[in-house]
Amino acid sequence: MRYYETLYIINPNLSDEENSEVITKFNDLVEKKKGVAVRIDEWGKRTLAYSIKKFNKGFYVLLQYCGDGSIVAEVERGMKLDERILQYQTVKLSDDADPEELKAIVEKETQDKETAAAADVSSEKDTEPKDGKEE
Repeated sequence: MRYYETLYIINPNLSDEENSEVITKFNDLVEKKKGVAVRIDEWGKRTLAYSIKKFNKGFYVLLQYCGDGSIVAEVERGMKLDERILQYQTVKLSDDADPEELKAIVEKETQDKETAAAADVSSEKDTEPKDGKEE
């Protein structure tokens, strides 16, 4: 299977519920076409480098998935027709990828980030002064 990533920008004026609806729509489209969604990473609202469809901000989403070439055409077609999508770009990352192996790598990265965040929180508690005053 080929490994792709599509970065797309959603209209920033949509509610959280509508954003999740758009994200679910494209995730389901990948799975309907016999692809495997490896990672869905919501980056949130960010300022655009230039105005797109008269918007200066957008909600960024990164979708990484495995499948054949027809999946890309179908996902891009859906994005072109959906008025809530401001912009999108798809990049082929690999010609031969194992979806299960990629999912395992993503899960390991997520666990590593969570343990690092937990370690940062515990180290901050250790460095705080006990009486509220700095020494």
